[in-house]
Parts: sequence; C-alpha cells; structure tokens
Amino acid sequence: MDIVRTIKLETLVEQAKEGSEVALESLVRQIQAQVYNLALRMLWQPADAEDAAQEILIKIITHLSQFRGESSFTTWVYRVASNHLLTTRKRRSELRELTFEQLGNKLDLGIQLTTTNSEERVEQQILIDETLMSCTLAMLLCLDREHRLAYLLSEAFEVSGEEGAYIMDVTPAAFRKRLSRARLRMREFMGSKCGLVNPAAPCHCSQQVHAKIKFDKLSLETVQFADPTKHLTPNFSAAALEERVLELKQLDRAAGVFRSHPKYAAPDKFIEAVQKLLNSGQYKLLEN
Repeated sequence: MDIVRTIKLETLVEQAKEGSEVALESLVRQIQAQVYNLALRMLWQPADAEDAAQEILIKIITHLSQFRGESSFTTWVYRVASNHLLTTRKRRSELRELTFEQLGNKLDLGIQLTTTNSEERVEQQILIDETLMSCTLAMLLCLDREHRLAYLLSEAFEVSGEEGAYIMDVTPAAFRKRLSRARLRMREFMGSKCGLVNPAAPCHCSQQVHAKIKFDKLSLETVQFADPTKHLTPNFSAAALEERVLELKQLDRAAGVFRSHPKYAAPDKFIEAVQKLLNSGQYKLLEN
C-alpha cells in the first residue's frame, strides 16, 4: 500500500472516531476489498467469503475506537479479520476436511480422464483460469486454519514476520514456525504435483478441465473466480501466471502462484449490504 493511501486511511479513522459518517463510509469502501480477498482465500466459496467479510467489517466498525495506532490501520484490519477467520464456525469448504493426499488423488484422476475432446474444450482459456484458481484455493484448504492464515499473510499478502505475529497475536517465533511448516507442506505438494511450480510435474491446469466439467459441472456459466469483470488485477490468466512464476527460483515458485492470484473487487451486492448496515442504526458505530 502506498504512503499517500496509508495517510488517507489514518485521517479517515480519526474523522470517523470524531463522528463523521462520511469518513466512516469512505473508510469501509477502502478496506472492503482487502477484507473480502483474505476471506475468499481462507474460505474458497465466494458466498461464504461475503458473509465472513461482512461480519468482519461489522467488528471493525463497532470496535474502531480500539485502534490506537500501534500499527498501521491496514495491519490492524488484518488482525481483526484474522481473529474472526480463526474463530468463526467452519464453512462449507472447510467441513470437507480436504487433505493433500485426497487432492493429489483427485488430480491424478483428472490427468487420467484427459481426452482429445477435452483438449479441444480447454481452448476456452477462461475454463483453464477457473481450474487454476479452484485448484490452488483447494491446496490452501489442505492446511489447518492457523497454518493457512500464516501462509496467506506471508506468501500471498506479503506482510513481514513482525506484522504477521502481531496480526495473529502470537510471538514472532511462533509465527515463523507456522509459516515454515506451511511452506514446507505446500512446496512438497506443489513440487511433486503442480506444473506451475515444477515443469516436470505431472499435472497442468489444462489437463484438469475435462474432470472439472465432468464432476464439478464446470462451464462458462458457472465460473466463480475467472470472470475478469470481478478482478481488480488487470490481465490475469493462467498462461500469464505460469510465465511469471517460472521466472522465479524453484523455492519461490509456490509463493509466486499465490502472489499472482487476481485481487477481487467486493461484489456489488456485498457493498450494498454493508452500506445498508451503515445506514440502519442497527450497530453502534464506535463502540468502546
């Protein structure tokens, strides 16, 4: 985040604390994509991410007076969001309790099902992009919440170790240990399975499209992640991501995949729901 925007956020916080509803609304609009993107990567399903992000924004709004400036406001937002995502009820994708072994078996089956006809179908780049996003988000679900969050904060959102420890409310040593374990597990799996990280690995996104169509009913009408109109990041595609990732050193490629994920705009209906809450008087905005 650039310095100008950081200063603006801190100014809006102070104005909101003084009772400015205009400042509060502007503050929420500036952080809602940040909150939604973290929730989406933790929970996979956009609908669940919307619900969690709305709950997180309510906590931020109602506890804004607790922000004391001990960190940047963005870091504090991540702390509130992380605490909620670690303690909230398990959502639909988490209830499946996916493991790396199960995911690996599913990818192996997808490779076996690849056919000539499916190769014709995968010329539709959007289906490849959707497959990439769905698969890599599934990889994250193979980590428990604490390790998943540590990995996301460091590798996807690029926070420092000190910030990560503050956000997760653990010691720097504990954060480093969680991150090290998560990195090791992700690198081992992606290095052995994922062609994005290791070109010699057996699985490439185009090989999984036929299985996604067959088992998950993937179509141009059902894409959740690959719709470019939802991206804040321009020109995202699986092909462009692969090119960027392969320029990195071997150990950095797994992180490069997640750093290259598109950033998503909060859906319009989500923005409208938050705006309605702000105007409803249902919540005290600056609860001490």
